[in-house]
Amino acid sequence: MKNKNILLLKALLLSTSRVNLYRYCKDKKKRKKIVGGFIGVGLLYLMLMAYCVAMCIGYGEYGLAGSMPGMCATMISALAFIFTFIKTNGYLFNFKEYDMLMSLPFKSSSVAACKFMYMYINSMPWYASISVSMLIGYGIYVKPAIYVYPLWIVLSLFLPLIPMLIASFLGFLIARIGSGFRHKTLIQTILTILLVLLIFAARFLIEDVFRNDKVEEIIEVTSGAMDSVSDIYLPAGWFSNAVNDLGKSDILLLVGVSILLFTVVFLLVGRSYRSINSKLKSHAASKNFRMKAQKKNSVVKAVAFKEFKRMTGSTVYMTNGILGMVLATIAGVVALVFGYDKISEVMLKATPEGISVIRPAIPFAAYFLVGMYSTTTSTPSLEGKNYWIVQSLPIEKKKLYQGKMLFNMCLSVPFMIFTILCFCITTHTPVIESALYLVLGIAMCAFSTAWGCVCGVKHIRLDWENEVEVIKQSSAVAIYMFPNMFAGMALGTLAVVLGMKVEHNLITLGFLLLVGVLAALSYRKVMRLSKKEIF
Repeated sequence: MKNKNILLLKALLLSTSRVNLYRYCKDKKKRKKIVGGFIGVGLLYLMLMAYCVAMCIGYGEYGLAGSMPGMCATMISALAFIFTFIKTNGYLFNFKEYDMLMSLPFKSSSVAACKFMYMYINSMPWYASISVSMLIGYGIYVKPAIYVYPLWIVLSLFLPLIPMLIASFLGFLIARIGSGFRHKTLIQTILTILLVLLIFAARFLIEDVFRNDKVEEIIEVTSGAMDSVSDIYLPAGWFSNAVNDLGKSDILLLVGVSILLFTVVFLLVGRSYRSINSKLKSHAASKNFRMKAQKKNSVVKAVAFKEFKRMTGSTVYMTNGILGMVLATIAGVVALVFGYDKISEVMLKATPEGISVIRPAIPFAAYFLVGMYSTTTSTPSLEGKNYWIVQSLPIEKKKLYQGKMLFNMCLSVPFMIFTILCFCITTHTPVIESALYLVLGIAMCAFSTAWGCVCGVKHIRLDWENEVEVIKQSSAVAIYMFPNMFAGMALGTLAVVLGMKVEHNLITLGFLLLVGVLAALSYRKVMRLSKKEIF
């Protein structure tokens, strides 16, 4: 990469660096929020490292230390592919600062390559957390030669490149196909979700292959799985051989293929980079447009409709906003078609003794998918540099937040109801019990909406350069998503345990009271925040 390209990459990093903002910002409130964001993200890194260390301990105790490099390469590659694929549309294509960047004296391929490296550097702490923690476990159990440690670290820098380049190229194909349609955002969203669903389906197909081998011992299953992954996904095999056996050819292959693929991909992307972005930023005009009488709506409904238009105008926003709900819908349909017995056989490897055991967990299973993301975590920040327009309007802040919450409720509640009904039908749940599950599901949607809005307002960020930073990488999303996810899993497990001893309707009423109180407290907090100045 030439010096001027390095300068462009440096400028991209500095313009969005929270460290840089902390250094030069004099506002104490902003500085506290930045520190809080660092602490929150740091805790997530520590959680990921703890998981990797626990995995290494299990591998080491079962005599599978030699499979650690393969697992490390697989985890980093999978994470890199997923992170890059869901960010490609917002970073490589249809990004906010496109006009400014393309006016600079850089080739299209150079701009695309710099945006790719920007994604790579921003995601590096996640990959480093996995690499370093698994290197520690590998060092404890294998005690390799001293040169293995720097070799592991250096090769880990190349591990994310190939899956990131594959994900970027797939995103490029989706953007190119979608840019030719009138409803570009919808087409790109559908293509993106279809590919994500294909990846989810591949997981069960691979698992089914291993199950058909009838391997009984967990050691043989794990080692066989790692060997199969290394054979199928060559970079994992190259990394494993390079670390375990110092395979010089494997080292050269991993480094050489990464560099070669990087060059080829961005030569191809650069040829149509301008045309794709131009098409994505253009808007189709209807030929048969007719002026009709305008309808008068309340402020809250108008804000909710504005949020709907905002979502349908952004592929990144729409994909993240409805992915969990699409998965919930598919889960409900699969439950209806295949039935509880078949699903429990695939998911749990055996059929539980009684079908009623899992009934109390139905609302939490649906919420795990539907509540995966709340639009209210992002919508306050998405106002961005136009926030002053919102403040200048004769609208109370509480009405603004109520409209944002109304949109999320209208989006999530129908999916929650449909999924719970499907689960209740397939588990033969009584009518009264099903009705209580529906009420609990709606209450959890209300909690998700209000709690998400608390996170979104408390950790609002208006100085973003790319909407991906708000929709996927903001402190508000992280603080909402991870505690919410683990709390939902814990409550679902508790519901199953209590369901073995207590009447199900009483359990549901108890959880309904708990969730209702939490939702009310969160809503009250939002209303209090609406009376305060954010900046």
